[in-house]
Amino acid sequence: MTASDSPALVADVGGTNTRVALARGRTLVAGTTERFRNAEFAGLEQILEAFLARHRKRPARAAVALAGPVRGDRAEMTNLGWTVEAGALADACGVQDMALLNDLQAQGHALPHLPESHLRRIRAGQPEGGTRLVIGLGTGVNAAPVYPFGNGHLVPPAEAGHIHLPLHEALDYRLADWLIARRGFASVEDVLAGSGLERLHAFHASEAGVSQALDAAAIMASMEKGDALAQRTGRHYVRLLAQVTADLALVTLPFAGVCYIGGVARAMAPWFERFGFEAAFTDMGRFSDLVARFPLAVVEDDFAALTGCAAYLATH
Repeated sequence: MTASDSPALVADVGGTNTRVALARGRTLVAGTTERFRNAEFAGLEQILEAFLARHRKRPARAAVALAGPVRGDRAEMTNLGWTVEAGALADACGVQDMALLNDLQAQGHALPHLPESHLRRIRAGQPEGGTRLVIGLGTGVNAAPVYPFGNGHLVPPAEAGHIHLPLHEALDYRLADWLIARRGFASVEDVLAGSGLERLHAFHASEAGVSQALDAAAIMASMEKGDALAQRTGRHYVRLLAQVTADLALVTLPFAGVCYIGGVARAMAPWFERFGFEAAFTDMGRFSDLVARFPLAVVEDDFAALTGCAAYLATH
């Protein structure tokens, strides 16, 4: 059996859930994908041990994607509080070779291998080869460029969700002041993550002079019902997302396309057209024509990061 045919362990650790599977080469082994709720476990070791206990053979190699900064063989989970060390994790799982990736790195490695059926096209643009950009919207927010490199791709780690929120009009400045008073800093993640949508709704409620605290699911349901406050929140969210995306696109020049990934991205995508995403995305002054060339899609595969981990192992 060649190295590419040998099963490998792949995992995607988010702020709320961890997804785990076995892979051969760049392909996930059918029937092995499982999802675990992080709150039910003391740490990642216990999740992987629970998964591996149901499989006879212990893989020799593993790649784990984590929602937080990875420095060498150590990762810290931004929205979970877990610290992961590659050596200790490998010993606990009986794995010889353990790679740690930032979750957006894994998503980036997945993009070239996702079938068209797993993408929801938002704008066609003028697609070319070359660089892609992946933006994750879920429990947290992050973004990373995907550069073609040799037989695979280079996806540098980043923590782009913690950059300053763009300020384009008076409403945005009031939002930034409101966030700073409560969070000490007005970041992209403070608004565009799932909990950020809740903060944005609370801000709009304060602007309207009412006290109303809704979770993200309730906000989405209120938008569907035509609630004016929820729809103002959604419209503001979509505009800010479009502006952040355009800013990042000018930094990375993703002529091969921009992909959103994550549960919040999938939930908000049906509202993009109604809430003016296209106009906000291409409102970049003399660079509007350049930005308009970038295709954009939403990844509808909830397990894409696992494919990305497998693709990473196949080329490293």
